[in-house]
Amino acid sequence: MSDPGAIPLAAFQHVDSFFPSGAVSFSWGLETMSNRGLVSTRRDLHQFVRAQLTNRWAVFERPVMIHAHAAAGDMEALAALDWRVEAQTLAAEQRDGSRRMGAALLAIHVKLETRDAEAYLARVHDGLAAGHLPVVQGLVWQRLGFDAQLIQRMAAHALCTGLLSAAVRLAIIGHFDAQRVLADLHPVIEDLLGQAVAGPDAIHSFVPQTDIASMNHETDEMRLFAN
Repeated sequence: MSDPGAIPLAAFQHVDSFFPSGAVSFSWGLETMSNRGLVSTRRDLHQFVRAQLTNRWAVFERPVMIHAHAAAGDMEALAALDWRVEAQTLAAEQRDGSRRMGAALLAIHVKLETRDAEAYLARVHDGLAAGHLPVVQGLVWQRLGFDAQLIQRMAAHALCTGLLSAAVRLAIIGHFDAQRVLADLHPVIEDLLGQAVAGPDAIHSFVPQTDIASMNHETDEMRLFAN
């Protein structure tokens, strides 16, 4: 990827809904909150996605991903980040979802012959690493030549579009309102990207309503998503 102009096009490819990342299977608690009537309007959805960005992604997944990006090639450092994510993700369905999406992302990058994807997937299979999504994102996107600024926008966009796509499938909103919510969230994302990145020992998240919704998801009679 020697041509700098090719990087944005490749970035679009890797966060497009067409890319087989496994994200379509997960709602990250949104389905349960919709079933309970807690998220039923465009305003509710905006607040939900904003909370995920502000109280989890920006202070937890984002720093993990950036530190994984910096540590790409150091399998022990990546695994240490992985186990930290495992320990600090309280809801079992959230842990399982992050692992499954990470494994799916690694598997496709093995097929794409992305450097170190096969080696790290082997560690996951051997139980030496958990394979959580933000760690895998940091690793494979670094190996594709994406810098730290670019991967933050990629990950934030992927999170938003994944949640908004789930909302459309759950009939909370339609496609047009989903685009309005996404546009309204762009300034939020830019503000978050201006914040300092926490060190590995300082990562944290606080989304108790989402965690509880994920824990309750398995008791719902009708389930479209895995969490």
